[in-house]
Amino acid sequence: MTTTSAIALNPTKTWFWQGFPICYQTQGTTGPAVVLVHGFGASWGHWRKNIPSLATNCRVFAIDLLGFGDSAKPTPGEKISYNFETWAQQIADFCREIIQEPAILVGNSIGCIAVMQTAVSYPDTARGVALINCSLRLLHDSKLQNLPWLRRAGAPLLQKILSIKAVGRFFFHQIARPNTVKKILLQAYGSPQAVTDELVDILMQPAADPGAADVFLAFTAYSSGPLPEELLPKLPCPAIILWGTADPWEPIELGRELGDFPAVMKFIPLEGVGHCPQDEAPEIVNLILQDWIWEMNRAIDRKV
Repeated sequence: MTTTSAIALNPTKTWFWQGFPICYQTQGTTGPAVVLVHGFGASWGHWRKNIPSLATNCRVFAIDLLGFGDSAKPTPGEKISYNFETWAQQIADFCREIIQEPAILVGNSIGCIAVMQTAVSYPDTARGVALINCSLRLLHDSKLQNLPWLRRAGAPLLQKILSIKAVGRFFFHQIARPNTVKKILLQAYGSPQAVTDELVDILMQPAADPGAADVFLAFTAYSSGPLPEELLPKLPCPAIILWGTADPWEPIELGRELGDFPAVMKFIPLEGVGHCPQDEAPEIVNLILQDWIWEMNRAIDRKV
């Protein structure tokens, strides 16, 4: 992935997982391991403003989930399903094979569900999880009845229409355009200044890859699987939650309820920030994560 950012980053690396090339970025040589996991449609580049700062005291790894960024985008089928169980296994295997020790897992949006599923299914790979504007999965089958009737009826109908390959691919190519992507980002971000051409380019480049449309359609049809309120009670490690108060997609009023689970050590609202605080307000997010990682290390050292 090529970016125009002035922030110094290392060349990306490739790890082969189940025969598929997986792209990741890494920086830092000392301290605890931290794995950064992006949200839907994004990639490791969404953490470009966080990696150098965290790498001053940590070994940072930002991974492209299978189907996204510069990682492989195999056609969904019998061998590969684009769901949280698949991504959890990918993250866990990455910790075991590349990092070779448990890591602190940090996610944004659907990346939060992926890191929680990793910690629950593979507790030996996670020392803690940080959730940034966690996806509440409001279009999940079990939550449709709580939506206004128009959205309750419209969501399954749209999924059915998009399941027609020709229609779905046409729809994907209509939204995978720079102007459309920029409009979507301007809705999601609290600060318009954070929606730069570089950010649009980071999201646009993988959309041109063969298979990108099929991955998009496979996930839009995925309305089952784990919910955050199902995973948090099972979490075997401490958690912290950060939430931009201006997020139009994942309301903080609902997000606050996640802070009531025993595993959650802190719930920190970020005033005026939208769905992707790590990119919109990196100077705030970086400090919070650094302090929390330091606290985690002290707690572990005391136990040892």
